[in-house]
Amino acid sequence: MARFVMRLPDLGEGTVSAEVIAWKTRVGEVIAEDAPLVEMSTEKAVVEVPSPVSGRVVALTGQPGDVVAVGAELAVFETDGAASGASLADPAPALASTPAPVVAAAAVTPESTPAARAAVAPSAILSAPPRSLAISRAQASPAVRRKAFECGLDLSSIVGSGPGGRILDEDLERARAGTPGVEEIPVIGIRRVIAQRMAEAKRVAPHFAYIEEVDVTALEALRLRLGGASKLTYLPFITRALALVLREFPQCNAHYDEKRNVIRRYADVHAGIATQTADGLKVPVVRNVLDHDLESLSAELRRVSEAAREGSARREELSGSTITITSLGKLGGIAATPILNLPEVAIIGINKAIERVVVQDGKMVIRRMMNLSSSFDHRFVDGFDAAAMIQALKVKLEQPESIFE
Repeated sequence: MARFVMRLPDLGEGTVSAEVIAWKTRVGEVIAEDAPLVEMSTEKAVVEVPSPVSGRVVALTGQPGDVVAVGAELAVFETDGAASGASLADPAPALASTPAPVVAAAAVTPESTPAARAAVAPSAILSAPPRSLAISRAQASPAVRRKAFECGLDLSSIVGSGPGGRILDEDLERARAGTPGVEEIPVIGIRRVIAQRMAEAKRVAPHFAYIEEVDVTALEALRLRLGGASKLTYLPFITRALALVLREFPQCNAHYDEKRNVIRRYADVHAGIATQTADGLKVPVVRNVLDHDLESLSAELRRVSEAAREGSARREELSGSTITITSLGKLGGIAATPILNLPEVAIIGINKAIERVVVQDGKMVIRRMMNLSSSFDHRFVDGFDAAAMIQALKVKLEQPESIFE
């Protein structure tokens, strides 16, 4: 028998690391070549990595949520072939890297390490007999006392793992995890990426929100006349109208390259379509919007959205948008404040369309109205330009025949 060391390969677009989502095997199991080994998450998508060889799994690097560097040891196999330090990422076994903790086959007893001794089961913590000291005299720092109070935890019921039975922050976390009615869910994979990107967008980009109402009565009539309610939605009309308008407002169809401190304006419109999936929010891309007629644009919008929901979208279909459209559909509400999809500088939000009474030419009439809720990066898009762009889009949608120019 020989050992084969697999290192994490470059999963595309120059990624330097990836996050472990789920192992498809366990230490000690025999796996076939090309069988699913692990799901890894990059910033763009979840990728299933196959086993490079057939053999018994000796060690796996990282637990779900751990980040592994490209070139770092990912798995070790016992094979029938000659010993090898080969890697999918780099054939040189001496590649400098610091691997994440390895899940090896050796068992760890509760007494083997201080960390293991401290890992008291939550059920044991909660069932421990009350301490003789009052809560106010429990061995804990003021910060831990305050956190326990905010979490509704009784310090006298918690066994501390610190010196002299001192209650540490991690003791509180274990107690919280074992509290009835509380479920802790690790933030990993795409959900972690979403959280990081949303936080970054709000932190670095001063958002300017602009909300305008649009009379889509004529658009509704045209939609029904062209394809019927079951075939065409508002989205292809809005996407095409937006692409036409952006020819007049190229500053809104742009990226900010922070490293080079330049604005990149695009002649073509590649529309990102914010899509809710079981894994969280994804943004598949329809490229070169104006190369499509309305029917093919509608089909492409459906195709990329369905691929994102099914998890079959290719990596290139989930990147490269120049402006994003987001919609909550029937749950669209009255208004929203969408967060920018960096490095883009604009995002267009679609709210629900409803019939309501409006005043027109001094008379009360029933019209079908819809709000557009948009956000702009105020560092690079002035309020006047943002408002002018939305007003131009409003004209297109209220005079839908102009969409076919």
